[in-house]
Amino acid sequence: MGKEVWEWVRSIIIAIIIALLFRVFIIEHFLVDGQSMQPTLEHNERILVNKFIYRFGEPEHKEIIVFEYEDTRDFIKRVVGIEGDTVRIKDNILYINDEPVEEPYIQKNSVDDYGPVTVPEGHYFVLGDNRANSRDSRYDDVGFVSEEEIKGRAALVFWPFEEFRVLH
Repeated sequence: MGKEVWEWVRSIIIAIIIALLFRVFIIEHFLVDGQSMQPTLEHNERILVNKFIYRFGEPEHKEIIVFEYEDTRDFIKRVVGIEGDTVRIKDNILYINDEPVEEPYIQKNSVDDYGPVTVPEGHYFVLGDNRANSRDSRYDDVGFVSEEEIKGRAALVFWPFEEFRVLH
């Protein structure tokens, strides 16, 4: 009887260790808090974030990432500028390196002109899809996002279940 109990306890401990390692290094879930990524992501949706993907490459234009904003708070935003890019917003149009960017995913609302700014090496410029309601790289307290602050790429919405979808 004692051997069987030990086998169960050992199996449970191994399962917990594997789950924790999986969460720390491969995939983690996050709660969308706020309206800054509408209409792409809605308040209170739950997403899975691939934490492993950037071990093989770097974030690219238009990817949705999760990054550490403060020690106790993470932000979810879209990468619009990578190192060396010049970013500018004029008349509600995003320009990267003086070329207008087609953004079918953004919520159309009026925002102030911004920039131009050049993204430094090892950093990214991020914006929310709901630009009028987003604290993002346009603000000094967020600024450019460093590679070290990035936790991963948003992969899919899993809750509420009827909104399940893969994020591109």
